[in-house]
Amino acid sequence: MSQHSTEAILLRAWPFHESDLMISLFTREAGKLRGVAKAALKSRKRFGGALEPMTCLRAHYTQLPRQEIVRFESFEPVVSPLAEPVDYLRAAALALYAETLEAVLPEHDPHDAIFRLTPAVLSETQVGRCWLPVTYFSFWITRLSGWLPDISRCTVCAERLSEGGFFHAAWDGLTCGIHRREGSGALAPESLVQAVRMLREPVDALGDAWPGERGRDLRRFLWRTLERHAERPLRAAEVLIQLGG
Repeated sequence: MSQHSTEAILLRAWPFHESDLMISLFTREAGKLRGVAKAALKSRKRFGGALEPMTCLRAHYTQLPRQEIVRFESFEPVVSPLAEPVDYLRAAALALYAETLEAVLPEHDPHDAIFRLTPAVLSETQVGRCWLPVTYFSFWITRLSGWLPDISRCTVCAERLSEGGFFHAAWDGLTCGIHRREGSGALAPESLVQAVRMLREPVDALGDAWPGERGRDLRRFLWRTLERHAERPLRAAEVLIQLGG
């Protein structure tokens, strides 16, 4: 049996046996882990304050040889999403982060770039300032997962998309007007400019709060791509769409 301690982000917790919880964590050193937290619902000392999704914490766990499911011994909360005010939009944004990471990350596969991305967008996701970090997260999780071709050029003819582009639910990337597929959505030139900026600048350098309509088409494009590759709908994305995103 080996003992470990690592930085982690809690993605999901659900009842297992009596007062036990099954927990999914995104860890810096081991990637996504699933494990049992014995008596977690009773032990404030070992797990109290660290069971909300998207809590940044330090996890202590043990693992048996050749066993994928670990045993979580205790969590030390570092940053809780509940430390800042929460409204319906911010709650939906946090849910999107957790659901997306749970859906796209493979088990036991460290991904330092995605791990560094997540706290960066979490710190920017505040009441009245959600659409920018949501868009940034959606863009980079798609790109870092390898599902976002060069968005500056048509994926069919490689022509530069100076006037925006078109996206389809069944295909990665963007096309020009000539190679637009039936049923495609349009990505405005302004949204393409914002996407290019995201390639070059950190989330905290991209300006003040965005209104819901800014980047709406970009988010729809990215969410369709994520859902297709994850082979499941993103329920939090549907909530964000209903909220104007």
